[in-house]
Amino acid sequence: MTFRTALITTLVAASVLAGTPTGPVGRWKTYDDKTGALHGLVEITEENGVLKGRILKSYDPLKPNPTCDLCEGERKGQPVLGMVFLWGLTRQGEEFQGGYILDPDNGKVYRAKVRVDEGGRKLLVRGFIGISLLGRTQTWVREEGAP
Repeated sequence: MTFRTALITTLVAASVLAGTPTGPVGRWKTYDDKTGALHGLVEITEENGVLKGRILKSYDPLKPNPTCDLCEGERKGQPVLGMVFLWGLTRQGEEFQGGYILDPDNGKVYRAKVRVDEGGRKLLVRGFIGISLLGRTQTWVREEGAP
């Protein structure tokens, strides 16, 4: 075994043993676009290759138990905590695309795509209308100790 092969093997093994998650599945801290303040905690799960995200916690002291008052349909007036707000994303290369994201603050649903960044420590979440150029990206941070 060459030194280079041994080094690569050691680094990969250390990453696995450390439990460093590199995919989008796990718990993520979200931040307010305007103030940068911690906004919420969400959990992304994967079932049959499709991602789904659920809101676990709100850090807004003025809205500890928010409801989706501006939502339409079955979500209108429902509690935000526990709500599925991200759905339908499937892997397409390095990204998960083809799904949707709900902004519970304004009740609007956008097309969505996500991409893991910084070795799994950050998640780039893009919501858009029509084409990806017409949207915005949020950076979510993985909750420490969460898969």
